[in-house]
Amino acid sequence: MTTIVEAPIVNADPVTGLLDVYARAQHMLGGTAAYQRCRVRAAGKFLAVHPDLSVWMTRPLKDRLDEIGADSTVWPFLSFALVSGHVQADLDLLLTKNFGHSVRRWVNGIYPDDTRALLAAADRIGTSEQQALSFIGEGLGLIIALTGRQPRELIAEDLDGCVAAIKASPVPTPAMQRHRSAMMFGLRKLLFEAGFVNCPPAQRRVGGPLTRQGRLAAVTTLEIRETLAAYLDARAAVLRPKTIAKLTSALAVFGEFITTEFPDLDGIGQLQRHHVEAFMTWSATRTCRGNHGDRPVGPFVTAHAVITLRGFLEDIAAWGWPEAPARQLVFTSDIPKQPKMLPRALTPDIDTALMDAVAGLADRFARTGLIILRGIGLRIGELLDLELDAIMDYGPAGSWLRVPVRKLNTERMVPLDAVTLAAFDDWLTHRQHQRAQPHQRDNRPTDFVFTESGKRLGPGRIQIGLRTAVAAAGICGPDGTPQRIVAHQLRHTYATSLVNAGMSLQALMQLLGHSSPEMTMRYAHLASPTLRVAYEQAVGKLRRRIPVSSTPGRAAVPDSVEWLNSEMLKTRVAHGYCSRDLAAEACSYANICETCPNFTTTPKFAPAITAQINDIEALRNDADQRDWPSEVARHDRVLDSLQHHLRRLEN
Repeated sequence: MTTIVEAPIVNADPVTGLLDVYARAQHMLGGTAAYQRCRVRAAGKFLAVHPDLSVWMTRPLKDRLDEIGADSTVWPFLSFALVSGHVQADLDLLLTKNFGHSVRRWVNGIYPDDTRALLAAADRIGTSEQQALSFIGEGLGLIIALTGRQPRELIAEDLDGCVAAIKASPVPTPAMQRHRSAMMFGLRKLLFEAGFVNCPPAQRRVGGPLTRQGRLAAVTTLEIRETLAAYLDARAAVLRPKTIAKLTSALAVFGEFITTEFPDLDGIGQLQRHHVEAFMTWSATRTCRGNHGDRPVGPFVTAHAVITLRGFLEDIAAWGWPEAPARQLVFTSDIPKQPKMLPRALTPDIDTALMDAVAGLADRFARTGLIILRGIGLRIGELLDLELDAIMDYGPAGSWLRVPVRKLNTERMVPLDAVTLAAFDDWLTHRQHQRAQPHQRDNRPTDFVFTESGKRLGPGRIQIGLRTAVAAAGICGPDGTPQRIVAHQLRHTYATSLVNAGMSLQALMQLLGHSSPEMTMRYAHLASPTLRVAYEQAVGKLRRRIPVSSTPGRAAVPDSVEWLNSEMLKTRVAHGYCSRDLAAEACSYANICETCPNFTTTPKFAPAITAQINDIEALRNDADQRDWPSEVARHDRVLDSLQHHLRRLEN
């Protein structure tokens, strides 16, 4: 790449100045000397007919394409004029000519310093040189030709507008639209890392003005739509974007229903009680929207719709808005009672099998994220918002993690165990150093922990990694398909294990970042010692058990044939048998010792282990015949563990 020093490339004088600079830039494009002179002559003829390129660009697209097609040596000159900033083109011409692929040499030759800076940025964020040159040549050439700005003059609005125009243009195919959008996304990462623009590639915007406007478009009555929009704008000043998004969705549904069912209503002030009752009746029976099929909405959605409507009407009345109804229309008794769901913690055997599979994931981000989520009970949003200075070393008190402000608008400190700290160390060792990105809350430059290739990482790869781990661990549901486990269940499992280990609810409340004791009390219901004792006493009296012999000299275990044929969830343990009634479902602690990493045995127990393996193989075949996939998987895990120990003893 060579810088032209004889005359300025960018913003040269029109006609003669542009032609002279074009002639001296021929070495960038290459070719024989004769062919270079041919290109210059073609440019001179074109300028003689069209001395003002801006005027020529206003001609119909078909006429311009015909004229370019008549002489193939004209297009190199026009592309040079576009890349050097002498003229701007419309997007339809650029996309029709596949502008970008053929102008890489112009971009690299005219802007050598900028190209080097962008390549250095690509190296910092782990983008290959070949891919970076593609982003620079195709993406940068296109945005310069479209805006007329030099690389260091570009702003975020230029890039956003270009992507929006590409998606709206009828010229490219859907595949080409995706390709061009990806090119602009990759270029945006390089421009941000190099310091050319101050806004990184946009994350998914939740509840923004454009989103609110689009959601409220279904509200056909102008005055009602404007009142709802004004209310959301006012609440956006104090509420988080996700909260505003939920309010927008609920109020848009209400506004759409009211304007459709009662078209005579001119404004919110004309609402009456029967309008609200009609909406609540419809809302309780409506079906889901989007990709959720035709199933009815859940009780939480119905309750949220009523709560949002009540808050909206009470707020505008308290604020003294003239659009407010004259009387109260929604009451506390109108809010449907919501079900109180207990946390869905994983059972110990599934928890162990899942985390063993997580440790083998190839995706470092998914592996690290899931280990941290399980190790310290973070919400997934808290994980993604972690900053580099969040890990604190307090010497004798160990390492702690400062969990950032997120869902409940509070920070907290959580102690780190060795496994979780090792996961952090592994990620930070391989993390690329790159430019700090603006925080979504206050726009301050922030070094987030989980960034890669010039952008922040989202939850998608963690969810994919979790599904992969579930399949690898063989965790199946009643129908034999992989069980559905979500990342938030790791938080429930973390909290449940601490409660079962005797942690006080006050300490657990601080660890989980709960704002009220009621949120933490849900975990107390999972491990109530009083309830457990009462249950065992009652079941011990009522449960039908397999007869046990009391005859002296006879083994105090049931006949093996009778035991195997019984309709029980049978477990073979080293010192006896367990026959669990089907109604009690699978035992969370079955064979937990045999599969525990702390389990140790010696050669003197080899006969007992061999006998146990034989029994468990029979139980596994019995469960397979009865079509109990979860029991089959459990027995397989125990067999793998015991056979591993037996092989170790034999060696």
